[in-house]
Amino acid sequence: MMPDGAWNGGQPGDAAKRSKEGAVLSVGFILANRFTLTALATFLDALRLAADDGDGSRQIRCRWTIMGSGAEPVRSSCGVSIGAWEAFQDPRGFHYIVVVGGLLHPGPQLDDETVAYLKAAAAAGVTLVGVCTGGFALSRIGLMNRRRCCVSWYHYSDYVEEFPDVEPVADQLYVVDRDRITCSGGAGVADLAAYLIERHLGRACAQKTMHIMLIDKARPANQPQPQPPTHNEVVNDRVRRALLLMEQHLADPLTVEDIARKVNISTRQFERLFRFSTGMSPTAFYRVLRLRYGLWLLRNSTRSITDIAVECGFADCAHFSRQFREGFGVSPSALRRGGPEVEGLTLPTDGPSALLRAFDLRSVPPDRRIYE
Repeated sequence: MMPDGAWNGGQPGDAAKRSKEGAVLSVGFILANRFTLTALATFLDALRLAADDGDGSRQIRCRWTIMGSGAEPVRSSCGVSIGAWEAFQDPRGFHYIVVVGGLLHPGPQLDDETVAYLKAAAAAGVTLVGVCTGGFALSRIGLMNRRRCCVSWYHYSDYVEEFPDVEPVADQLYVVDRDRITCSGGAGVADLAAYLIERHLGRACAQKTMHIMLIDKARPANQPQPQPPTHNEVVNDRVRRALLLMEQHLADPLTVEDIARKVNISTRQFERLFRFSTGMSPTAFYRVLRLRYGLWLLRNSTRSITDIAVECGFADCAHFSRQFREGFGVSPSALRRGGPEVEGLTLPTDGPSALLRAFDLRSVPPDRRIYE
C-alpha cells in the first residue's frame, strides 16, 4: 500500500486541501485499459454542467481530474486515447474515485500502482465508484467483498463465471452499497451522475444538468435495465444471427425472406432450422419478441400506448392491443390501470398465446452469447 503523503511527492493532506477547497463535489477518475469513452464523457459533462452557472464550465461547485500512474495515454474501446492530467493525488481529497471500465479482454485492466492506490483509497474510507465494467475491476482486486455489484445484463454471464460466489445485480441501473457504487454503464451513467449531483448540490442543480443534456429527468437506481427479448440459449449460428436481427428491428420488422437472405440461407431451410432450434416459426417468435418489448415499455415507461405500438412494429394501436390481449389475457390499457386482473400476470396455457410461455418475463438477465 502506498504510504501516506506519497501522492505526487506532497505532504499528507496537501492534495485533500487543494481538491476540496471551495468545491462541494470532488471526483477523481481512473481509466481502465480499453475504457468506454461514453461513460467517461457522460460523467464529466454532467459534472461540468453542475459546476458552474449556465454553460460556463468552470470548476467551481464541482472539481474533477483524471489521474494515472504514467505519462502514456490510455486507449479507449473506440480507439481514442486519453492521458492522465496528473499523477495520483491524496484520495482523501475526493468525495468519489471513479474507475471507468470498458472491454473485458485478456490482461489486467489496471496496473499495480493503480491497484495499490485504489486499495489505499478504500482503506481511507473514500467511496469508490465503478462504471461500465469498473465493477469487474474493483471485484478483481478484492474491493467488492460483501457488497452488491451492478453489472450490465450483457456482462451478467461473464461476471457469474468469473465470480461464482457473488450474485451480481443486473436488473438495476446502478447500486449504492455503503462506500461502493457500481453502475451498469451506458445511459445509466448520466442517472448516476445526477444522483451524486443531487446528493451534494441539490435537486435543482441536478435537474438543470439533465435538462441541458436533453434528458427529461434522471431515472432512479432501481429502474430496470432495458432487457433484450429472450434468454433461451440457441446453438446454431444462423439462428443466433437471426435473433439478433429481429432484436435490432423491433420497430421496423423484417420479413422472413429478408432475414433468410441476410443469414445466407434459403427461406424454406431457414424456417425449418429456426423451428428446430426454438420450437416456433420465425413469424411467431418475432411477434413474441415485439409483444415482450411492449410489455416492458408498458411497465417501465410513461409513453402512450400508441407510441409503444409503433415502437414495437405494429401497424396501429388497435392491432397491438388485439395481439397483446391474445398473448397476455389483458389489454394494454387495463395493464396500465392496474388492479386485480393484472396482479401476478401469468401467461395463458393454450391457444396461440401459449407461444409466450417459452419465455420467463421476470427471469434473470439473458445469456448474451446468442447476441454475439
